Amino acid sequence: MKVLCVIPARYASTRLPGKPLKDIHGKPMICRVYERAARAKRVAEVIVATDDERIKEAVERNRGHAMMTAKDHPTGTDRLAEVAEAYADMDLIINVQGDEPLIDSDLIDELAAAFDGDESLQMATVMTEMKDEEEQKNPNNVKVVTDLRGYALYFSRSLMPYPRKPGISPVYKHIGIYAYRREFLLRFARMEPTPLEMSESLEQLRALENGCRIKVIKTDRKFVGVDTEEDLRRVNEIYAKMEEEASL
Repeated sequence: MKVLCVIPARYASTRLPGKPLKDIHGKPMICRVYERAARAKRVAEVIVATDDERIKEAVERNRGHAMMTAKDHPTGTDRLAEVAEAYADMDLIINVQGDEPLIDSDLIDELAAAFDGDESLQMATVMTEMKDEEEQKNPNNVKVVTDLRGYALYFSRSLMPYPRKPGISPVYKHIGIYAYRREFLLRFARMEPTPLEMSESLEQLRALENGCRIKVIKTDRKFVGVDTEEDLRRVNEIYAKMEEEASL
């Protein structure tokens, strides 16, 4: 399969305006995400999908590729689909969030590998176990429950499963990296928003409500997404530590 990795990046952000261009150890955050995604062995091309010339210029200045997309897309899926329309030769589209500067390239490859030998699989994503009780209760941390074969049953901002009998079933945090077969993504973007999607403000519920199956890959990797200045500080510290260790 030919794989395209797309990183949607909007300049506007309610909690952290100009987030894609925030500095992470000497480079804009969007460029850090791009660099890590580009290390994936199964990815043929990486492209940033943006609505802002400043982001496009920053990516290209750091030798990356970017594409200007419409400013009025209601969701990230719509922006992703615009790019997919322009890349008809791609089989698989992997969506990496532009605020995940610690994304692991091996995980991108694992997500692509989930489609090997399974023509029926149309969409896949990732989860990791979450043990801290405060993190579990935080509605910004989306939770996912799966069936015994690893397909999503539901995604929610609420704690699930409810721990009536603690210790039986782990709580899993959904990591917002997705893989789609290209033709499915284009169909998915044309679907009308659904009640559960609008209630939870989670686009992936649109797929479930329309009867589509989502494979969920489990990983032990931990991520620090950037939503606040505190997150930005933590990620800068991690990058500084990684550079120090690399120089030893």
